[in-house]
Amino acid sequence: MSQSIYDRYGGFKTISRIVMTFYEMALDSDQIGGHFEDIDMPRLIDHQTKFVSSLVGGPASFSDDRIEAVHRHLNITHEDFDEMADLFGEALAQHGMEDAHIKIALGAIESKRAIIVTRSAA
Repeated sequence: MSQSIYDRYGGFKTISRIVMTFYEMALDSDQIGGHFEDIDMPRLIDHQTKFVSSLVGGPASFSDDRIEAVHRHLNITHEDFDEMADLFGEALAQHGMEDAHIKIALGAIESKRAIIVTRSAA
């Protein structure tokens, strides 16, 4: 049985560090930094750590309906999503994740684009 990315890189503790690194970069981003004004960052980091953990084989799970509901009011654009993915990839690399595993993790995040990015009115 192969080991999940979550287990291979040290589980919740490592994913939490990766998420903190991501948010350090995200807060400085001209593209997405504004999304985090007036946000309870410790709470967000905890939730995001659980979410990312679930995407890479960890124990938490989030329904697509819940993910969509949480992001619906944020007006996230495709450009915002692309910036987030780029910064997250950088954070994964900074914490020693292998390129193949980064690609898998980013693919899992990409699979949620349609429920995170705000839909335009037709």
